[in-house]
Amino acid sequence: MADRLSSLDTSFLHLEDATTPMHVGSVMVFDAPSEGFDYESLVALISERIAHVPRYRQRIKTVPGGLANPVWVDDRTFDISYHVRRSALPRPGSDEQLEELVARIQPRPLDRSRPLWEVYLVEGLAEDRFAIITKTHHSLVDGISAVDIGNVLVDGNPAGNDGIVTTWRARPEPSAVELVVGAVTDAVRTPSQVVDTVQNGVADVKKTLGKVASVAGDVLSTVARVSARPAPTSPLNASIGRARRYVMVGTDLEDYRTVRARLGQGSFADEVSVNDVILATVAGAFRSWLLTRGESVYPGTSIRAMVPVSVHDVGGDAPTGAQMTACFVDLPVGESKPSMRLHQIAFAMRQQMEGGARRAVAADTLAGLGGFAPPTMHALGARLGGMVSRRLYNVVITNVPGPQTPLYAAGARMVSTYPVTPLGRDQALSIGLTSYDGGVYYGLYADRDAMPDADVLGRGVVDALQELLDAPRVGVR
Repeated sequence: MADRLSSLDTSFLHLEDATTPMHVGSVMVFDAPSEGFDYESLVALISERIAHVPRYRQRIKTVPGGLANPVWVDDRTFDISYHVRRSALPRPGSDEQLEELVARIQPRPLDRSRPLWEVYLVEGLAEDRFAIITKTHHSLVDGISAVDIGNVLVDGNPAGNDGIVTTWRARPEPSAVELVVGAVTDAVRTPSQVVDTVQNGVADVKKTLGKVASVAGDVLSTVARVSARPAPTSPLNASIGRARRYVMVGTDLEDYRTVRARLGQGSFADEVSVNDVILATVAGAFRSWLLTRGESVYPGTSIRAMVPVSVHDVGGDAPTGAQMTACFVDLPVGESKPSMRLHQIAFAMRQQMEGGARRAVAADTLAGLGGFAPPTMHALGARLGGMVSRRLYNVVITNVPGPQTPLYAAGARMVSTYPVTPLGRDQALSIGLTSYDGGVYYGLYADRDAMPDADVLGRGVVDALQELLDAPRVGVR
């Protein structure tokens, strides 16, 4: 029998609407190799690589009468040329033009009658570069049965020749009778699956969380702690439409390490992580953005971020990277001193992670996971954000460490990579960032009308990092 979607995966299909498409994406920028890179090269590469992930040749089929969750079935008319598309910028294309193209491509919903992913080759970038834009639906990426398409596009082989022979053949599609029989059989085996998770889903969501994140108890206990304190009022929470803005910001990883070394020790904190420095940078950017808008900023002003964190059981098996929990941290944007913002954030993050049965996975461990894991980790983080009431936070910030050595796609070296994490209802902004090969790359994805000044926030990231680099240590005059 075909694989059945979990209740959680089904909920992402039901919750999707015209203003909140439920897919995650990425923008990968490459230097063109000497032998060139074209559309045919990308099609050949993807044809080889999806042999590792059969889900990319499957589509969703509903069960008659809605008796059970939909199932995954092989797409007997699978056409890779539909999923791999070609675009171009007028030469020499700028990063700003690429951002605008991403903002127009990403909000378009995926065709549910086909496998739920798309890849775009964007030619014409300045300095002999090209970009690959990816889109993958939440229901497809669970980190176990399937990973994000970006996870398999690149590797450490500059030669770029897998030599994989594709032997895939579509299995017969189940008939309506077979789907009904399968639904009845599953209902007998697991009666709780009959319950509609979207309407009544506490019990089933707790079960499906075990597959996706294995941290349902941690998520629910964290939510319980913060549920008594709804998220602060913020312009980040606004009605959104279909149009988007996208801003790419590239920074130097060594700058964050320098800040950590300089400001990470003192009477207010024993330990500061690079992730804490990144959150402090974002807090500083939010502060300047609010002030530029003429918003009231006072010492107690904060923006609550939901920060997905990869975890593993203390004393358990080695982390797989598919286990995530939600941390909620109030970014102290009202604090004028950057070093104090950093220590307050470090304390808040450490307070949530200490004392539990789970421990945060080290950045070097995440970076060493098989394949290029960040796209999948961003997808899992976005899924986690979709599980939690959006009344509890203002913005989702996903930060995934990637490898610090070059990666390639069919011989083309990837020079930067920017996540595109989706917006939830009444969420005007999402922030994703990936560290890779000495850089930290931010993708700011925003509603076009609610945040026409997303570029101001992007510039604020660069300024806030410099502010931290120039800041005196806490207690030092």
